[in-house]
Amino acid sequence: MKKWLLVYIALLPLSFMARAQELDAKVIINSQKISNTMGAEVFEELRTRMQDFLNDRSWTELQFKDEERINCSFNITINKWNDASDEFECTLLMSSTRPVYNSSYNTTVWSVKDDNFCFKFEQADQLEFSPENIHSQLVALIAYYAYMIIGMDMETFSLKGGQKYLETAEDIVNKSQDLGYEGWKPFDNTKNRFGLLNDYLDGALEGMRILMYEYHRKGLDQMTENADKAREAILKSLDNLDAAHRARTMSSVPQLFTEYKRDEIINIFSGKGTTQERNRVYDILFSIDPSSATKIEKIKK
Repeated sequence: MKKWLLVYIALLPLSFMARAQELDAKVIINSQKISNTMGAEVFEELRTRMQDFLNDRSWTELQFKDEERINCSFNITINKWNDASDEFECTLLMSSTRPVYNSSYNTTVWSVKDDNFCFKFEQADQLEFSPENIHSQLVALIAYYAYMIIGMDMETFSLKGGQKYLETAEDIVNKSQDLGYEGWKPFDNTKNRFGLLNDYLDGALEGMRILMYEYHRKGLDQMTENADKAREAILKSLDNLDAAHRARTMSSVPQLFTEYKRDEIINIFSGKGTTQERNRVYDILFSIDPSSATKIEKIKK
């Protein structure tokens, strides 16, 4: 009995740490564009290192149970690879989800395409992150997305609940601007890593932060208890989306939200609610993305 107890105590810290990680990430590498078969081993090593780094590291002081970890995926397409310089030019499609309360449904919290997911990597590289000293482009990219995923997830549970982690992501952006890669600097592209985060945290787009909380916590999470009331809350939250778009018509943040939430919103309102509610939802989505008119027309039916 005593021997068993000693073993249990010895293993307890390991068990505790296993519950500390915040992310449950899946990394997928698509190398079909690369004809050099010598890269297969490097690509698999990259995938493994990235996935382990995302999942095994504690990014915050928070404690997560296994079932509470944030599901996210990193789909990386390698467009170019230089085996001599170890340079990668990639496109990233990142998506994170969270479960809706009292249901088996998972909703997309944040999804973004990064056309400048470029870095240097060789098999001997060790991925280590220090917020005070950022010198690796790949580590900076991973850390930025890790904190964005965590921050945006927290935004759906309490109003501006992800502030601390989004500020950490912002700090990574600022410290990575001298690494010599695109995506970190202002004015390069309104959809780049700087542009999206800077706009989201801008006071002029505060409606987006209210939206993230009210849409998920007051809307989706209440759907199984009272669908009509939940739809009303979601419609009210979309008024904040409209306000954010009107405040910054050139910002990509409201449009990005409508892109990855469009099908979900259509399903919520199509054939449900009042005609006035459906028309209002249609008008909001159309004003942000007129090119989606054919798709969102379903809301009116």
